[in-house]
Order: sequence, then C-alpha cells, then structure tokens
Amino acid sequence: MDARLQAYIDAISPEFSPLFERLRGITARVQPDAAFVYAYNMPTFRMGKRRLHLAVWQHGVSIYGWRRDNDGGFLERHRDLLSGKSTLRIRPQDAAGITDDEFADLLKGALEA
Repeated sequence: MDARLQAYIDAISPEFSPLFERLRGITARVQPDAAFVYAYNMPTFRMGKRRLHLAVWQHGVSIYGWRRDNDGGFLERHRDLLSGKSTLRIRPQDAAGITDDEFADLLKGALEA
C-alpha cells in the first residue's frame, strides 16, 4: 500500500475508523478488481475511468464519485446525507441505520462501467 494512503488511514480518528473500514470493506467486496489508491489527497477506489473517493471529515466519512444514475435508490432513501451537489456525508449514527446491502448497491454502482 502506498505510504501516503497508509498514513491517511492510520491518522483516522478511532471515532470514524469503524465507519471508514466498513465502507472500504464493502467496496472491496463488491468491486474486488478495483484498485485502492491515494488520489486527490484521499483514499480512492479506481476501476477503469471511474473513481470513488472516501474521505474523513470532522463528523464522519464523505463519499465522492458516486453516481446518481446508478446508486440503487440510495439518495432517494437518504436525501438528508447529500451535501452540495455530489457529496454524501455520513456520520456514524447515520450509518447505523443503513444496511450493508444499501451501501453495497451505492458503492458498486459508483464503479460500474
């Protein structure tokens, strides 16, 4: 693993690390061929031309690069997590009410061709 990527992961607060690892693990499971790299100063899954970024912010984990046209209905069910035009901001308490299957649909769809 790239040293910058490892340093980013190591610096994640224990408060948010479980959520980050949950999202990272789900993404790796549903898109096992995706490369896990460090891009744009954040952990990024890369598959072909698609990018899915996971970043920790002061209250949780943000997801960038997801696709409204292939999110498995995630935004419709969790519109309150949308920040700006295309960022999903997920706090641990939000994630507690979201199943792994819901996250899987969102994360898999983000990297599909």
